[in-house]
Amino acid sequence: MRPHISVLTLAVADLDRALAFYRDGLGLPTEGIVGREFDHGAVAFFDLHGGLKLALWAQADLAHDSGLPVTPPSPTDFSLGHNLASRAEVDALMAQAAAAGAQVVKPAQDTFYGGYAGYFTDPDGHLWEAVFNPAILPPE
Repeated sequence: MRPHISVLTLAVADLDRALAFYRDGLGLPTEGIVGREFDHGAVAFFDLHGGLKLALWAQADLAHDSGLPVTPPSPTDFSLGHNLASRAEVDALMAQAAAAGAQVVKPAQDTFYGGYAGYFTDPDGHLWEAVFNPAILPPE
């Protein structure tokens, strides 16, 4: 397997609510929900840096497609990291996420590795880290 991920899909309880959070709240670019004409096909895609796409798909539809049962999510199963260029950018993203309806679970603060980071969850409980890590600069 090549060390490459092309699509990261988040299962969501309410696709319209999740679309509004990521598009309107966080400002991620998207063409909106596509595939409504197909049973279990409605999905929203967001173009991210380097060709990566973030997809939002209803949890029931992902369960149907994969053949797995719907199970309760845990915010600590994984986290999504958004590396930023400064502490001020971390603070700005944390404020933007909170204003969009995210739950701030850990306010931004100094980290053990010399950075600065905070955590929030989206309306479906997916955990995001807003981080300034001086050893890992964000892509331009």
